[in-house]
Amino acid sequence: MIKFAPMTNEEEIIRRSFRRKWWNDVKTTSSWSVFKIMAEFVQSFERLSEVGPCVAIFGSARTLPDDKYYRDAVEIAKRLTKIGFGIITGGGPGIMEAGNRGAKEGGGASVGLNIKLPFEQSSNPYIDSDKLIDYDYFFVRKTIFMKYAQGYIAMPGGFGTLDELSEALTLIQTNKLVSFPVILYGKDYWKGLLDWFHNTLITHHMISETDFDIYQVVDTVDEAVAIIEEFYNKYAPKPNF
Repeated sequence: MIKFAPMTNEEEIIRRSFRRKWWNDVKTTSSWSVFKIMAEFVQSFERLSEVGPCVAIFGSARTLPDDKYYRDAVEIAKRLTKIGFGIITGGGPGIMEAGNRGAKEGGGASVGLNIKLPFEQSSNPYIDSDKLIDYDYFFVRKTIFMKYAQGYIAMPGGFGTLDELSEALTLIQTNKLVSFPVILYGKDYWKGLLDWFHNTLITHHMISETDFDIYQVVDTVDEAVAIIEEFYNKYAPKPNF
C-alpha cells in the first residue's frame, strides 16, 4: 500500500487558498448563468408566441428511417398538421426528425427544441428556420415543451423520453399543467413500464388508480390521431401556464 506523507503547513495553506478560490469562482459563474437562463426563456417565448396549437412528439434519437416507429411518427405528424396542429420535437435525429419531417410534408409548423451536447445531436433539416431554438439547459427546454404543447405522443425512446414523459405525467397529476392528451405509442414497448406502474407503484400506494387516466396507450397511427382530434373537438386549445 502506498503511503502519502502528511501535508506541510505551507501545502495546507495553498490547499485552503485554492479551495476558497474555486468556491468563489463557482459562485460567480452561478450568478452570471442566471442571465443565460433568462435569455433562453426570452428567446423561446419570442420565437413561439405565435406558433399556434402544437403536439409534441418524443422518442429516441437512435431510431433509423427504415424503422416502423420512424415511419409511424412521420405519418402521425403529417396527419396532425392536416387538422391544424404544428409539431414540436427535440430537434434532433431519429423520432424527432420523423416528427419534423411529417410536419414539413403536411405543411404545418415544424418546431425543433435542440439541446447542445458535446458529442451528439445536431438539428435535423426538417425544422422551420424561424422555429429552431438551441438550448444549453435541459430544464429550460422541458419548460418550453410543457408550455407550448397541447398534446404529447411518446414514441419508443430511452432515458430522455422517459424524463419528458415523467415531467408531463407529474405536472398533469398535480394540476400544474392542463390535462391534455398524453399518448404512449407501442403497447409492446411500454408494457414493462406500465406493468411496473400497476404491480409496484399501486401496490406500494405511490400513485392512485385515477392516475392511469392521465395517459392512453395505442398501437396505430389512426388511434393516436383520433385521440388528439376527439379531445379538441370537445375542448379549445389554451395555454398550459
